[in-house]
Amino acid sequence: MHPAYSVIFFTTFSGAGYGLLFIMGLFAAAQWIDPSRWFGFTGFLFAFSMIVSGLFASTYHLGHPERAWRALSQWRSSWLSREGILAVVGFFPFSLFAIGWVIFENHGGAWRLMAVLTILFAVLTVYATSMIYATLRTVRAWFNRHTVRVYLAFSLWTGSIWFNLLAHLFDLHTPGIGMIVVITGILALWIKRKYWMFLDTSPNWVPPENATGLGNIGAVKLLDSPNTQENYVQQEMGFSIARKHAEKLRRWAFFTYFLIPWSLALITVESEPWIKIPGAILAVIFVMVGTMIERWLFFAEAKHTVMLYYGAPDS
Repeated sequence: MHPAYSVIFFTTFSGAGYGLLFIMGLFAAAQWIDPSRWFGFTGFLFAFSMIVSGLFASTYHLGHPERAWRALSQWRSSWLSREGILAVVGFFPFSLFAIGWVIFENHGGAWRLMAVLTILFAVLTVYATSMIYATLRTVRAWFNRHTVRVYLAFSLWTGSIWFNLLAHLFDLHTPGIGMIVVITGILALWIKRKYWMFLDTSPNWVPPENATGLGNIGAVKLLDSPNTQENYVQQEMGFSIARKHAEKLRRWAFFTYFLIPWSLALITVESEPWIKIPGAILAVIFVMVGTMIERWLFFAEAKHTVMLYYGAPDS
């Protein structure tokens, strides 16, 4: 599939924003952190900025961005519509949670309920985003159980790195932050590795022989191209990347989305301010760049079944 940069930006930054809200909601609901006004303000500013910028970026992939609001009416059948509704409705508990933390410096009592709802809507919105791709039966790389896990894991991982930066900016000391970074980083690594293993070992479930019903005769080959020049379907659905380039980008993604930011985050846990703040900033930069590489590969390595009609290999 052709990697659309607007969608890559959207899924990377909105995922990180929802992940940060999830972590903030978790720490508030569990009372693991004091409701410091400026800590909360900065955290919500980061999260809302990433979510809103990501949502706006996603509209540029539409043929008519000005009509994006109409997608909300198809919630009965479209995960894209459900994602939009969850994103809009979710801002109500998000905002109340922010008001309680920033204005009243309180996340107990009724405000704790808003923290729990923030956790719930953050998970549901990222889940809906992942289901846009996980329900496409014609794309083997997406129609599998790993897709949802990858989106949720990377949202938590990037959100925890942003939360780690906040903790160091405000000189906050709590062992829970280091624990969350360790767990979410390893989780993202393990789930993404399982996804790539699936991609490399799973055969295409619709080879040309099955699609034509001629498998009992022998191999099916394309005799003549259905068109004389590349069309829109081939441009959007037929993007391909050489195996050697994909492996190289996977290595770059591993170093930038996991190894470097994970190591930096651990180094900054009990370091001096002149080390931990620059280290935490670098960890955020690397994890966002690495996630964008991972997300580019998520699209580039996906093959649509329709390309069999144009003579593409079935593996």
